[in-house]
Amino acid sequence: MSHHIVEVKGLQHTYADGTHALRGVSFRITHGESVAIVGANGAGKSTLILHLNGYLSPSAGTVRIGDIPLTKQTLPEIRRTVGMVFQDPDDQLFMPTVYEDAAFGPNNLGLPPEEVDNRVTQALLTVGVEHLKHKPPYRLSGGEKRRVAIASVLSMSPDILVMDEPTTGLDPLARRRLITLMKEFRHTKIFTSHDLDMVLDLCERTIVLHEGTVRADGPTLDIFSNEALLAECSLEKPLSMQGCPICGKSRS
Repeated sequence: MSHHIVEVKGLQHTYADGTHALRGVSFRITHGESVAIVGANGAGKSTLILHLNGYLSPSAGTVRIGDIPLTKQTLPEIRRTVGMVFQDPDDQLFMPTVYEDAAFGPNNLGLPPEEVDNRVTQALLTVGVEHLKHKPPYRLSGGEKRRVAIASVLSMSPDILVMDEPTTGLDPLARRRLITLMKEFRHTKIFTSHDLDMVLDLCERTIVLHEGTVRADGPTLDIFSNEALLAECSLEKPLSMQGCPICGKSRS
C-alpha cells in the first residue's frame, strides 16, 4: 500500500507577484488516514493541496506519492492515484452532460466502454445524481454540481481523495450526505475546510497552517481543545465544542 502514502518535504511556493504562500511545509500521511488541513483565509491551504497532484509546481521542496516523486514525467501516474475535487465545481465540469463529465477520466485511461459505463454509473449512484446524467452541468444547482464533480473523481477509482472546501455551498442535507460518502471512502482522504464540525466528525488528525507554515499537526480533538493555538491561528472551536452562551453547557 506504499502508493497510498503522501509525503511532503520542505514545500515552498511563491506566486509571481512575490507572495510567499508556503514556507517549508512538511508532513507524511499514511494509508487510510483521514486528514484535515485547516487555517484562516490566506494560510496556504488551497495552494498546498494543489501541489498534491501537480496542479501547482513547488518553488522548492518535494512531493512524493508512495515511492514516486511528483515530476512532470510522473504526473499521469500520480493523477491516477490522487483524485482532486476543486473548491469551485465549475472549474471541473466542462462536458455537455453529467454522464460525459463523469466518463471523461475513465475514457482518457483507455478503458473499455463497458468498464467506463460501469464506473460512471456506480459513481453517479454513489453521490445520488444518477437521475441527472443526461443534464448539462450548467443547469444544475451548486450542490448538484459539487456532487457531480465528486463523481467525476470517484469514477477514476483513486487511492487518495483530495478535496478543497467540500461542503461550501451545500444545504444541510447535502452536507450530511457528503459526510456519509466520505466516511464510506476507505482509502486516504485529505481535505481543507472551514467546516470544523465536519472535520471533528471525519478526521482523527488535523494539520493547522498559519501564514504558510505548519503550526500544529496532531489529533483533531487535541488541536480543537487548544484555545491558545486556535486564537493564534484565527480559528474557533467547532460549534459542537462551544458552550451554550446562556448555561455554559456543551452543545454536544
